[in-house]
Amino acid sequence: MDLVIGPGPGVRHGLRIPNADLAERFSKSPGPGGQSVNTTDSRVEVALDVERSSAFTDTQRRRILLVLADRLVGGRLVVTAYEHRSQHRNRVSARERMAALLRDAMAPPPPARRATGPTRGSTERRLSTKKHRGRTKAGRSRPDPTD
Repeated sequence: MDLVIGPGPGVRHGLRIPNADLAERFSKSPGPGGQSVNTTDSRVEVALDVERSSAFTDTQRRRILLVLADRLVGGRLVVTAYEHRSQHRNRVSARERMAALLRDAMAPPPPARRATGPTRGSTERRLSTKKHRGRTKAGRSRPDPTD
């Protein structure tokens, strides 16, 4: 079944990644289980070659490669799931996590912050507080003997 990414920022109409672009691998799970924990292949690894996948536009591919650079191994995004006892539930979980990672990575960066100066009111409050504090400290000094 194809990996479906819902609409969101950077993916206006959603996205469908063909199943042929995904590689799944199953292995023995270190996670929870009963008697058969060491005999069932319930751990799931889902891998997607981002650089070669035809599902992404050039802009989306660039964003994914930039944002997920530390998670990619040779241009491949690998997501592992083994928190459930069932292979099917782990498969669904891994695919959901991959879809969420890709959706977040394809979102455009937020606009740059425009620096603003302090407001007039905050500047006046700051200066009046400084003057008041200065008067308080000046009142603590010894009186001038020449006065």
